[in-house]
Amino acid sequence: MNFNKGFFITGTDTGCGKTEVTLGLMHRLQAEGLSVVGLKPVAAGADPTPEGLRNDDALRIQAQSDIQLPYEKVNPFAYEAFIAPHLAAKSEGRPISLRKIQADFVELPAQTDRVIVEGVGGWRVPLGHGVTLPDLVRLLDLPVILVVGLKLGCINHTLLTEESILGSGLSLAGWVGNHIDPDMDAQRENLETLCSWMPAPCLGEIPYMERPTAEAVGECLDRCVAATELSGSCKRSCR
Repeated sequence: MNFNKGFFITGTDTGCGKTEVTLGLMHRLQAEGLSVVGLKPVAAGADPTPEGLRNDDALRIQAQSDIQLPYEKVNPFAYEAFIAPHLAAKSEGRPISLRKIQADFVELPAQTDRVIVEGVGGWRVPLGHGVTLPDLVRLLDLPVILVVGLKLGCINHTLLTEESILGSGLSLAGWVGNHIDPDMDAQRENLETLCSWMPAPCLGEIPYMERPTAEAVGECLDRCVAATELSGSCKRSCR
């Protein structure tokens, strides 16, 4: 795996905070002096506009990027229906093409230091025609950062996702704990359990935020994400 290209951001579930971590990671890398581009190749839940369908998360990622790409390069497969992407693609008659996403990826400007690609939904999301999200990650040849939405059941979700990522022959660069439920019991104990069970480094812990910003989230991430490679030395203690 070429860690120098960037990272693929996936999550334990829909609503775990992938976009916030994507934006925060982009900000963190930019603060280290790197030129960063963000992509969200597939998005369900887009709004009709005079320019075509536009997804709010993809627009935020486009705006955060140092190099302003056309929207269609950031989010080539946008669907209006807020349902599983393979179902949205089928209902709207526009199948997802992994080769199209890969072609856009390899044609990114040469001055791009890092590319952060946000996935859609959770990890084992079908994309249609017998392919799933891991097939896209394999084509892009990116290491994965897993966003863990800290809520009841997150330990099981996290360990199953980690097992699937590694079982797919892909690299898990690290994970980020995101406090999405302020009323969750035993939050610290859950995080400590994940720290002890996960072999990949913890790259940051994000406290619950009503209105998270890229800067605030980026400050919660480890500086080692800007390094050419990640290693166990980046692993944070669970305080």
